[in-house]
Amino acid sequence: MQKLSNRAKKIEQKPLTLSERMYLPAIAQGLGITIKHFFRKKPTIQYPEQQRPMSSVYRGLHVLKRDEQGRERCTACGLCALSCPAEAISMVSAERKKGEENLYREEKYAAVYEINMLRCIFCGLCEEACPKAAIFLQSDKLAPAFFEREDVIFGKDRLVESLDRKRAPKSVKSGLTDSDRYVNNDLVRVPKKR
Repeated sequence: MQKLSNRAKKIEQKPLTLSERMYLPAIAQGLGITIKHFFRKKPTIQYPEQQRPMSSVYRGLHVLKRDEQGRERCTACGLCALSCPAEAISMVSAERKKGEENLYREEKYAAVYEINMLRCIFCGLCEEACPKAAIFLQSDKLAPAFFEREDVIFGKDRLVESLDRKRAPKSVKSGLTDSDRYVNNDLVRVPKKR
C-alpha cells in the first residue's frame, strides 16, 4: 500500500534515565505541592457553627413584606407568578371584607400564596416584577435543606413577614412608597427618577 502523503514523521523516543524510570522527580514534585498546601489557610468552614458573610446582592429566601402600618403589601396582581420562569409561584386572590382594612392594603389580596421551593431557581424576577414591592429575596437567609416533600411548599405562614420581626429605620416612619426597597431587612429609600 502506498502512503497518500509524506507528512507523517517518525519520532524516536529517547531512553529514560534511571531516576526517570523510578519516577523520583514526579514523586518529589507531588510531595512538594502537598507540603505547600498543608501550610496554607484552610478554605473550608464548619458550616452551621461558622458562616461566611454573604454579598448584599445574594438572593436567598423569599419574604412577603408588610407596609409601615403592618398590612400585607401583596395585592395578588399575579405579575410575580407570570414572570417566574420556573412557574414556582401560585396564588388565589380574594376580596377584602369589611373590617379587614388593617390586614390588607388594597381591596384585593392574596388569600393563598405559595412558592414551590423545589422549582424555584432564585432568579429574582418575581422581585423585579412586583409593582407593590411586596416580595423580596432576603440577602441574609439561606434556603434550608428539605428532608420531607411536604416542607418544600412555602405558604403565607412561612412567607409573610412577622410583625415582631419587622423593623424599619428610625428616621423613616411614614411616607413609604412602592419604589422603596429592603436590603438586609433595612428599608432603603430609592430616589425618584427625574
